[in-house]
Order: sequence, then C-alpha cells, then structure tokens
Amino acid sequence: MIQEVIIVEGRDDTRRLREVFGAVDTIETRGSAVPPAILQEIKAVAQKRPLIVLTDPDFNGEQIRKKVLAVAPNAKQAFLPRSQARPQGKGSLGVEHASAADLRACLAHVLTTDQTFVSQLSRRDLVAAGLIAGPAAKQRREQLGDLLHIGYANGKQLLPRLQMLQVSVADFQQALQRLEDNDD
Repeated sequence: MIQEVIIVEGRDDTRRLREVFGAVDTIETRGSAVPPAILQEIKAVAQKRPLIVLTDPDFNGEQIRKKVLAVAPNAKQAFLPRSQARPQGKGSLGVEHASAADLRACLAHVLTTDQTFVSQLSRRDLVAAGLIAGPAAKQRREQLGDLLHIGYANGKQLLPRLQMLQVSVADFQQALQRLEDNDD
C-alpha cells in the first residue's frame, strides 16, 4: 500500500493509479496552470504526509513538478519514461497510459530531492559522455534518464537534475556503462 500522497495532473491519472494500486491518495493539479488553492493544499498536506510527484514526462509535467517543489521542496520524485507513457492511438504522453507493471516499476524507484547536495559531476563530464552537444546527445540523455529513473532532461537541465536527485558519480558511471553496453 502506498502511504504517500501522489501529486498527479488530472483525474485520469488518479483513476489509473487506483486501478493499479487500489486505494491511493492523490492531489490533482488540473493541468500545468496549477491554481493557487491547489498549491496551498499541497503545501498543507506536505506538513502532515510525505508526497510523491508523478507527472507526465513532457514540458507541462516538468512545469508542474517545479511548481510543486517550490511549495513542497521535500517531495519525493517519480519519473515515468516517455516510452511508457505513450497512448495506444492518438493523444499526448500521460501517466494514464502506463501499464500496471510500468507504474509499479516507476514507484519502486522514487527519489528524494535535496537542493543542498553537491555533486562531483560537472558539465565537462556530461560533454565527455556525449550527453551535451553531438548528434546523439538528446537520445543519450533520454536513455540515461530512463536508466537512472530521473526522467528526461535537456542539456541545460541535466546537471541540476542529477544534483537535485543526488545521483552519485558511481551511479552515473554505472548508468553510462550500461548505456555503452546497449549501444554495442
């Protein structure tokens, strides 16, 4: 049973999580223009119960994540890979499209946020790993995000995300090795 309150975008996400996990508490942001009343609710709930942010793996989901972290900086983070959030037919990426197995795996890799963590990783490390600049950088960042369970980040946001989610040099190098192994 999930003890945390899960922050999601809408009622379809809540419905899907309840199909998979049963009785789970959620707060719906009602899209990326999160109303101030919802942010106040999130802030109040965060004083009493732990939170997990689980938003769609797209631009709007990232905007919501930032707004939630601004009022609840200790909220845990769960990232669903883009490939697991695709609809069967037409439509946009969404948590509601994920399989039960993918949602279980996603919530099994919840990360804590620490704005004060100082990583030993540098921008130079990211360039050397082919994650910034180069023809395959975007694809490599997406694969790395999936391996580390940190979601997709563009070249500018990758280092801050690695730091915020406390990814160690060892974990980063291990994921890079797996990425290289998959390329062979």
